[in-house]
Order: sequence, then C-alpha cells, then structure tokens
Amino acid sequence: MDSLLELVRTPGLALYEIVSNSSPSNLRRIIASAPQTRAICNNPRIAGTRYTDSLRHVCSEIFRHFDFGIQEEETVVINILRGALNFGLRDALSASYGWYRHNTSFLSAQREREKGDSESWHITENGYQKIYFPAKTSIVMGDVVATGTSLGYGLDTIINTARRQGCSLKNFIFFTYGGEMAERIFSGIDSACRESFPDYRNTYVVYLEGRFTVPDLTTPLSIKLTGTDLLRYHALMAPEFIESQYEDPAYPLERCTIYDAGSRAFWIPEYAHDVADYWKQTLSLAENGMSFIDLLAERFPGLDAGRFPETDLGLLCRRQISEMETLFLNRG
Repeated sequence: MDSLLELVRTPGLALYEIVSNSSPSNLRRIIASAPQTRAICNNPRIAGTRYTDSLRHVCSEIFRHFDFGIQEEETVVINILRGALNFGLRDALSASYGWYRHNTSFLSAQREREKGDSESWHITENGYQKIYFPAKTSIVMGDVVATGTSLGYGLDTIINTARRQGCSLKNFIFFTYGGEMAERIFSGIDSACRESFPDYRNTYVVYLEGRFTVPDLTTPLSIKLTGTDLLRYHALMAPEFIESQYEDPAYPLERCTIYDAGSRAFWIPEYAHDVADYWKQTLSLAENGMSFIDLLAERFPGLDAGRFPETDLGLLCRRQISEMETLFLNRG
C-alpha cells in the first residue's frame, strides 16, 4: 500500500510524497494540491484560458516551494503537442525563478484507438519535431496521462534524440493529471537514463490532486470511457482534494477529473458537449431509478454520504447540463 508523507504546506499549496512499502525506487512521486487545481477537477465550467492560467499558476507555486535542483541554462521545457501546452511550464519557470534563458522544444504525438480493438492504441500525427538540447540538460514536461501511449512515444523520441545529439540528461520533472501509468513509464525512463547518461540525477512525477485510476472493461461503473477517464474511484488523492468533494454534490460524480484536456483548453464547444453528454447519460440513470446516494457509492466509494444535503439526482443533472449549455453552447 502507498501512503502520503507531507513535504510542504503553505496557505495555497500542499505537497506530499508517495511512500511505498515495497522496495525503494529512484523515482520520486509527489502529489500537489492547490485551490486552483482542485477547482479544475471539480468545476467543469473552468475552461479555456481560465483553465490554463490556473494550471500555470499552480506549477509556478510548485517550483517556488520545492527545490528540483535545476539550472536555467540547462533546462529545456518539452511540449508533446498539444496537451503539454495546457501546463504553461515555460512561463511558470519564468514566474517562479525570474528565468528568461531556459529553452523550449516541441514534438507531436496523437494517440488513436486501433480499429477493431477499442482497448488498444497507436500513435498518429507524429511528424513534427523541434528538439534542441544543451550539453547537459534537465527536462521539464507536463501532460495528461491515461494509457501513456503518447507519453511513452514522446519519451523514447526524447532519449534517442539526446543520444544522437551527444548531450547528457540530468533530470526529468513531469507534471500531470494522470494515473499510475505515468510512474510506470518514468520508472523505465529513469533506469534507461542512469545507464546512458553519467550525469543523471533525479526523476520526478508530480501528480496534481491525486494519482487517479483509469477504467477498463471490468471497472464496475455505469458510465465510463475506458483508457481515457481519470477517476476518483479507488484513487490515491490529496486529503484536501477529498475534503473538497463535500462542497457540491456534483463534484464527486463527475465522469472524469479533467475530461479532454486539449478541447478544454483550445476548442471549448467540443469539451462542453462531452461534459453535457455525460450529465445527460446520468439523467437517464436517474430517470430509471438511480439515486444520488447510489451513484456516489459507485463513483467515489468511501465518501460520507451523510455530509451531503438531500440531493435529487435528476435536478442535479439538469443543473449541470444547463450550466454547460448556457456558458459554452449558446443555449441559455
């Protein structure tokens, strides 16, 4: 079982390290909790620049309060397009440290389900790369990770490029709304870097609010997108995030803690349709007898149902649908 060890506490940020009872790993796994990233998970109305500004602010606060041991002239922000752009890491480093000489690189990698097998994925749209490394390089990245298909492809490309350019990697710092696949991938990357680069020091995976779970065909949920959703269901979450669920009965019922990160930032109508469609499906459940208490127990087992006001699930669904359609789909 993994547990959380508190590292940092300020009025606007809490940092925890994930501690494992199994054999120690070189990988450092951190969960960060802040009002802005909790709001992103809980409130789907936060979209567009409100969403990306919030992410950038929290990443900046993490840099400000935790020493990753990186230097300006050696740091490269790598963006796997387009999800990495949500995190604003180039600007977050500047805001935290006053840097302006750190570098930025880009590569494209879009995942797509295999035809005929909905649980398998492949990479497409991967033709663009602009990757440059100084002689010694610390890499800062961010992405949303469910299956890790795009991340694994991107990291392999980065390491092969570093070898080809003859540079030495020193650190990987990765920010994510994500699941356990992120640390599984980075555990392998850490080993590869220690074998290939004599200057290699540390690998950090920084989860925002929790290490969420990703559903598969066996996950017992009435509504789910396998290989895509990041669930509260049996996740390892910051105490502050768990407590925040009691602020509104809709929060613990959301289908995904982030929904589609790209459309949430850059094409809001698609994102709003996704969120509204979930609540329409949930409304159908309510009309067929599902109660708020039943759905709460399904989607976030362990929460105290008695701390919520008496809630009509159908009315809650109609409220959520109306808010998304009024704000983003011009139907109000």
